[in-house]
Amino acid sequence: MAEDNNDNKLVAKPKQWVASTREFFGDVSAEMKKVTWPTRSEVVGTTAVVIVSTLVFAVFLWGCDVFFFKATNFIFTKFSGS
Repeated sequence: MAEDNNDNKLVAKPKQWVASTREFFGDVSAEMKKVTWPTRSEVVGTTAVVIVSTLVFAVFLWGCDVFFFKATNFIFTKFSGS
C-alpha cells in the first residue's frame, strides 16, 4: 500500500510541473501586456546620455591614469639611489 502512495506522488509531480509552468507563462504574458514601453525618441535620448557619460568617465580615468603614472615615475626617478 505504501508503494502505491509513492507511485502516485511521482506521477503527480510532472502534472504539477506542467500546470505551474503553464501558469508561469500566463502570468508573464499578462505582466508584459502591462509594461509601458519607451518611445523611440526616449531610447535614442537615453542611449546618447549613456554613450556621452561613458566617454566622459573614460577621459577622466585616462587623465587620472596619466597623472598617477607621471607622479610615480617622477617620485621613483627623483628619489632613486642611482
